[in-house]
Amino acid sequence: MKIKFTKMHGAGNDFVVIDAINQHIDFTPAQWQFIADRRFGIGADHMLVVEKAPTPDVDFRYRIYNADGGEVEQCGNGARAFVRFVTDKGLTGKRSIRVQTLSGVIEPQLEADGRITVNMGAPVLTPAQVPFDAHGLQGKTEGSDTLWPLDINTAIVWISVISMGNPHAVQVVADAEQAPVVADGPLIEHHPRFPKRVNAGFMQIVDRHHIKLRVFERGAGETLACGTGACAAAVAGIRRGLLDSPVEVSTQGGTLAIDWAGPGQPVMLTGPAVTVFEGEIEMPE
Repeated sequence: MKIKFTKMHGAGNDFVVIDAINQHIDFTPAQWQFIADRRFGIGADHMLVVEKAPTPDVDFRYRIYNADGGEVEQCGNGARAFVRFVTDKGLTGKRSIRVQTLSGVIEPQLEADGRITVNMGAPVLTPAQVPFDAHGLQGKTEGSDTLWPLDINTAIVWISVISMGNPHAVQVVADAEQAPVVADGPLIEHHPRFPKRVNAGFMQIVDRHHIKLRVFERGAGETLACGTGACAAAVAGIRRGLLDSPVEVSTQGGTLAIDWAGPGQPVMLTGPAVTVFEGEIEMPE
């Protein structure tokens, strides 16, 4: 079976985008892993699937698969690629669309300068809803945030716990380039305190409107950029009293912009989305 695909990226976070409106898609985790493989497949951090709207109040359904073949709730950089794809393919004439995801409806908008802004919804700040098991832990207050101790490699790191439709553990580091992302990222991702695993963010404060960020993503490893991770880091920094909105987020793959007015308000994520190439691939059985 052959499928048509489009390779895209958002600040270096790369995707294989598949139109499931005009072709049938029903893949196993192993087949998604094949697509993500950078040697034997196409290569991507995530696969994005465009489907017909399930209800009249949305324009499309958006499904996300990680490189390990598992389906996940949300991907902010992917949402920007999604709106670029459906616009370029003529699947919509709207500049602002409503898209159903596993974690709810998001609203990406194509800006006049070519960048894309996504209303990511309000962050979830209650640990149990992230989900994070805080039972038996003694947190500490910093600003309006509660930091939680996490035992990693016999050391304790203090994290902010936030969901942007998917779970994030954000810590502040002195130097993002020197942070132990590769060593500690997998340990945080699979820490038993996170029953659905977690994305591990390593945030360096540059000034009150600028951070550097690296993220070890759940099911994908370290990526060049993480949209929901940028949102979670900015929210954590603002709540801790270290940042003010808007926040410029420098990732290894490019720059993202985050606006957040405070608790109960949506996080607005703005950044690029680029088409790299299109093709067709024979899928293994």
